[in-house]
Amino acid sequence: MNKKILALALLFCFAITSSHGQQNPTFTEYNYNPFVINSAYAGVSEAAEATMSRIGFGNQEFEGTPKTFAFTFNTSLQDNRMGLGAGVINDEIGVTKATQVFGAYSYKIILNDNAHPYWKIYDRSFISFGLQAGALLYRQNLLSLGIQDDPNFAKNINSTLPTAGAGILFGHANFFAGLSAPNLIGDTFSNQDNIEVSQPIYGYTGYHFALNRYTSEYILKPSLLFKYESGAPFQVDANLSLSIKNMLEIGAGYRTSESFNILAGLYFFKNFRALYSYTQGASDSPLGNTHGLVISYRFGEGYLLK
Repeated sequence: MNKKILALALLFCFAITSSHGQQNPTFTEYNYNPFVINSAYAGVSEAAEATMSRIGFGNQEFEGTPKTFAFTFNTSLQDNRMGLGAGVINDEIGVTKATQVFGAYSYKIILNDNAHPYWKIYDRSFISFGLQAGALLYRQNLLSLGIQDDPNFAKNINSTLPTAGAGILFGHANFFAGLSAPNLIGDTFSNQDNIEVSQPIYGYTGYHFALNRYTSEYILKPSLLFKYESGAPFQVDANLSLSIKNMLEIGAGYRTSESFNILAGLYFFKNFRALYSYTQGASDSPLGNTHGLVISYRFGEGYLLK
């Protein structure tokens, strides 16, 4: 296929899904860095955490297939009652680049102070409320497509739009559930370029089972992600992973768009976690399959079991 035609097709696909960064988080991202879709996760862990992810590397089937880079940092304040965080998310597909920068704040209402072991995720039962604000830098290098006599491709597009979102999270021992809208503004401030910025809503829940009630060496982690977005099919991600002695993590998942994923990860040097994922797209997808890598560093005692 002609490269220009392919790039145009990918651009069209991107315009349909949205111009807002991180619209389709992968298994590794939202399970191991939920802050990327919900500001209420800021400061959930008592220790600060930095996470970097690269999704879409190694895709050779098509030129211009989607690629995402994200870096986030969040930490707790005031005896874990408040949290602060920030992030940068860069999406590329075809001739389009969308970079989102944002800051986030969360406040927690503590429901009890009973201590729980680390593997249950949350040290306290609580409700967390989060707010985020930032900007979306949107670029389309349309002139590189070389399409003549079409006013829609007569100039490049460079726009910067404000973004604002909110989220809520409930955590109790080994159960968690959250709801978030990362961009409530949508395309309210879109300019003459008629950029359509979507307003997705995410729901996220899961449970952590210790396979032996007396030890946390083997923990089963089922989770679900729900995504609603106007003009797009309702999406459900179902995932299941297993943590083995806090050293190895393996998992698999299914998305209702008929894509499957697998995951493998390692914990090392107490403070580091590295995870690799592979997503197999539907047979009729023009975008091919996807590789992903997520690396996290947690300060203090890191990921050690307590």
